[in-house]
Amino acid sequence: MIKTLAHRHMHGDPVIWFVVIALSILSILVVYSATGTLAYKMMDGNTEHYLLKHTGLVMISLLAMWIAHKIDYKYYAKISQFALWISVPLLLITWKYGMTINEASRWITIPLINQPFQPSDLAKLALIASLASMLSKKQQNIADFKESFIPMLMWCGVICGLIAMTDFSSGLLLFVTCLLIMFIGRVPIKYLLMLLIVGALAGSLAVQFGQRGETVISRVERFFSEDEIPFQAKQSYIAIATGGITGKGPGRSDQRNFLPHPYSDFIYAIIIEEYGFMGGILVIGLYLTLLYRGMRTVAKSDRAFGGLLSAGLSFALVLQALVNMGVAVGLGPITGLTLPLLSMGGTSLLFNGIALGIILSVSKEEPDQPLKRKVKMNRNLSTAA
Repeated sequence: MIKTLAHRHMHGDPVIWFVVIALSILSILVVYSATGTLAYKMMDGNTEHYLLKHTGLVMISLLAMWIAHKIDYKYYAKISQFALWISVPLLLITWKYGMTINEASRWITIPLINQPFQPSDLAKLALIASLASMLSKKQQNIADFKESFIPMLMWCGVICGLIAMTDFSSGLLLFVTCLLIMFIGRVPIKYLLMLLIVGALAGSLAVQFGQRGETVISRVERFFSEDEIPFQAKQSYIAIATGGITGKGPGRSDQRNFLPHPYSDFIYAIIIEEYGFMGGILVIGLYLTLLYRGMRTVAKSDRAFGGLLSAGLSFALVLQALVNMGVAVGLGPITGLTLPLLSMGGTSLLFNGIALGIILSVSKEEPDQPLKRKVKMNRNLSTAA
């Protein structure tokens, strides 16, 4: 019965469905463990408060993914252009008047429902989809600087720059994702080098005038310093070192009591502490599987838009995951980036679900393409005979 329901209502790549469900279950388990102490202190001993809240958000994210995968991915080309124009004023409002947490204003409060909303998540999704649409439409004259490259350069600069003013790490990661999409979309290398220069200038301005410029510089300096290890990194290393091969077991983390944001920025350290080296490798394997399945459409898709869209969204999710995990094990400076699909969150979970739904929408078209081509070929042969 379950198999029949899944076949009827869950379309697209089954491997992606498996990866998402596996990460969602792990997310609920680890967030429950990581928020136990916080819930006890903040919620008068109600340790299930964050468990119920996060589980509800995960369910909403999966529902958003299911709805998004039911929509033909070609419609997202038109929706994304509208979303881009909406994103610009929202990012400006957030930068100037948003909720300030840790010296950065990344959220605005939605009226009536009084819930925080992070416009950068909408802007990322809109930019990737719009970039895939522009590249697919300009494939015949992709080398035309004025007609093809300038619009993409403008949107990348505006969106990545505005995000970097309040969240430098997210802006930089989105910029790298855009470069990868353009490279796959056959944009000439000389234009990509030009975009790199423009990106470097925009990044310098964001560090100079953005809200987190001093923090960015200090974190980079402390990462390369041999004299001092940041407190967050030190606690993360302890969690990883004490996890061993198989871990301490679910819910038995000690560093959750000392590590800042163990349920978001450093949730990977808690995973390794509780599930060990094997658990950490399994998580990396799930993300790489997601990247591989998302990238398959580039080679298999008959339409450039579908392939570029799936590849761009897959890159965005997995690159952020790799950066987050790299920070936890000491391969990079502290960024504040969350671990997609695993960290506790609100807006980020919702838009990750939408992004995965779009990838599934693209993937569900692919298995039918060879069959359609075969039927069309047989019809042509019959007509000729």
